[in-house]
Amino acid sequence: MRLYRVLIIFYLIVNSQLLFSQEMIPLWDESIPFNRDGLAVKEINENHRVSRVSVPGIFRFAACEMAVKQKPAIIIVPGGGYARQATNHEGVMVAKWFASRGYEAFVLKYRLPDEEIVTTPAFTPLIDLQQAIHHVRSNADKYGVDADRIGVIGFSAGGHLAGSASVMFDVPVNKELKEEDVRPDFSILVYPVISMDDEITHRGSKVNLLGEDPLSEFVELFSLEKQASPEVPVTLLVHSMDDRAVPVENSLRYADALSEKGVDVTQLILPFGGHGYGFRENSGVEYWIELLDVWLKNKID
Repeated sequence: MRLYRVLIIFYLIVNSQLLFSQEMIPLWDESIPFNRDGLAVKEINENHRVSRVSVPGIFRFAACEMAVKQKPAIIIVPGGGYARQATNHEGVMVAKWFASRGYEAFVLKYRLPDEEIVTTPAFTPLIDLQQAIHHVRSNADKYGVDADRIGVIGFSAGGHLAGSASVMFDVPVNKELKEEDVRPDFSILVYPVISMDDEITHRGSKVNLLGEDPLSEFVELFSLEKQASPEVPVTLLVHSMDDRAVPVENSLRYADALSEKGVDVTQLILPFGGHGYGFRENSGVEYWIELLDVWLKNKID
């Protein structure tokens, strides 16, 4: 039993360190947009949670050797209430799984809406994700990626960010980019924060992103169910009925809004599971990953 525990601890340590043993690909070559002048902050990485990010980037997990030449790609957006990022069960584990299926996988380390670090908090996470999509698409030949099969998967507040990229591509935050540069080709949102409606939102995510007293137009804009359009990419929503952190109504409203616009949307509503299971083994709902595999085979592969 003691040896078993040692092995488990060793696995967790290795897995948590794997992200940062990968070489980070910077998203910006020179000046980083929205960063405050003279910025000097120390990034925090504690217990598989990252915060105080000032230099965003992506970590590449290359597809398995059996993958075809023109592979699909996935950009992974960990959650954490827009206060931190869960880089293990919503990052590294996800990337390793997708890479084993033949996807080029990229874990996004994005800047959080921290007014001490950035000047435009609400839009900073989105400009980082849009830049990541643009980077992978513009380097499709280098990575052996099919430029028309670049998707996003996000968890909790990371699901809100991935969803934002899926509905707000028509006006890229970076004015030098175009819609076709930043629009994902498919979207997977897992127990996502969708709405800023106080009845169903995750208050921590809303306050961290928009502030204690947000402008009404920002509440409208970042309520993703209100931004649905026919151009939103094919979407998979995963949520648990007993999620007490982010009510399942978030996914239900979004699915209804997408369906009304004719978007191909699939709902995977689990009877139990709570919140935050990600790609953890022995979570009690890890079977959802098998259903994700079926969806990918039918919609993306």
